[in-house]
Formats: sequence, structure tokens, C-alpha cells
Amino acid sequence: MLSIHLGDYPGSIYDTKTYFRNSYLDSWFEDPMAAQIIKGVDGSELIGSHNIISKQLGSISPLELSGGVKTLLLVRNLPNMVFNASTCGDNCARWLLKIGKEQDVLVTLYHIMKFPWKRLEIRIDNDGRIVRNMQEFVGATNDFLDVEDATRMPH
Repeated sequence: MLSIHLGDYPGSIYDTKTYFRNSYLDSWFEDPMAAQIIKGVDGSELIGSHNIISKQLGSISPLELSGGVKTLLLVRNLPNMVFNASTCGDNCARWLLKIGKEQDVLVTLYHIMKFPWKRLEIRIDNDGRIVRNMQEFVGATNDFLDVEDATRMPH
């Protein structure tokens, strides 16, 4: 299940770009979901672990993927760690939900992410409640985030 901690969480990885650069493995790109995430978020095609074809940039390495893709790959491949999902845009929300359907993962958020599915199942780590739609999720963010600041959080 996808669990979200709203706000700071002890030991979470805030700088996902640097963490990815120093920890990703070639084997991560053998997972079919990696190709789907890269295509779905960046619109790029995974050819091999060191070759991704971007319409805008041509052939790129994994280090040149978007911050959102890097964060999703970290969440997928290191599920026992906690990563800052506010480095992701809303185009990553569906992928967080998909990962959460296959694995128990915990991420932090500092903003209101717009989840595209009408029915959700997300555990709010701060108090353990399960939210099942965007209205309930926004209610949880109101309880744990300064929403005015959270809507300005860059991602």
C-alpha cells in the first residue's frame, strides 16, 4: 500500500537526485515497470540500462531522467527507504499509486499532489487513516501541512 507522511519525516531522503546518482543499479532498468514509468512520465523510451531515447534530448543516460522518474525508481527499488515525493510532479501520482498496489512503500509529501484516480487507497502515516478519494486526501493535508506554503512548494 502507498503510505504518505505529510511533512518532515526523520531519516527521509530529501535530495532524491543526488541519492539516485549515487545508488541506482543497472538491474533497476530490467523491471518492466521502469520502462513504463520512463515512457509515462518523461515520454522517453528505455532501450537499455545506459540508453534512453528522449524526443527532446536524443540518447540520454539514467542520470538525465527527470527528477520525478528518478524518485519513482528509488521508491520502486528501495521500498524500505522513505523518499521525498514532492520532487515529483502530478504526472507521477498514478505511478505512486501503481507502485503502492504492488509494494508497501512510504513517501513524504510537502504539497497537495493531484491523484488522477477517483478511488484511492492511501494510508496517511501521520495518523494512520486511510483516504479513499481526493477530498479525503486534501482534508488530511489540511490537518498536517500549512496548505498555503504547500501549494507553493516547488516540485
